[in-house]
Amino acid sequence: MGQDKALLPWGGGTFLSSAIAALQPFTELIIVVAGENEANLAPIVYADAAYLVRNPKPQDGQFSSLRIGLEAVLNRGRDAAIVTLVDRPAPSLQTVEQLKNEFLNTGDEIWAVVPEFSGKHGHPIVIGREMIEAFLRAPAGSTARDVEHVQQNHIRYVAVADPVVVVNINTPQDFEQFHIGQTS
Repeated sequence: MGQDKALLPWGGGTFLSSAIAALQPFTELIIVVAGENEANLAPIVYADAAYLVRNPKPQDGQFSSLRIGLEAVLNRGRDAAIVTLVDRPAPSLQTVEQLKNEFLNTGDEIWAVVPEFSGKHGHPIVIGREMIEAFLRAPAGSTARDVEHVQQNHIRYVAVADPVVVVNINTPQDFEQFHIGQTS
C-alpha cells in the first residue's frame, strides 16, 4: 500500500478513528493493538478514548496481534469482544448493533457471530469467552480462519446489508476505487 492502512483518510478521519467511532456506542472498552506503527496510531487512539497495547513481535503476523488484543480483553475483566481490523473501512453503526444483538440473543452453543454479505464472511466479529480461549489456545502458527474452521459448530453467520464488512483494501488502486464508489 505504501503507507499505514489504519491511517488512510475516511469519513472525516481515518480507518482507525472510524472503527473506534463505530464500536464506541456498543462497548465499554476499545483496545487497539499496534506494532511498529505505535507512535503513529497513539494520538488517534488516545484522542478517541481507546487503549493501546503493543505487539512486541508484529513480524509474527496478524494472528499474534489478535492474541495480544484478546489477552488485554481478558486482563481487563471482559468476557466478550467485538473484533475488527483497523486497515479497512468501518462498518455502519446498524451493522455493529445487529451483530452485537445477535450475539447477546444466542444460546451458550454459539461462541461467535460473524457478518456475511453476498456469501462472504467479514468483520467485525463478536466473540465470547469460549472463542477467545480457542484463539488463545491455538498453536502460534495458526490463523484466525484456522481456529474458526475448527469451531464451525459454534459460529453463527449473520446476513447483513452492509457491503463494507467484506471490503479489503490492499493497494492504492483498491482504495481509490472503493473511495470513489462511496462518494458517488
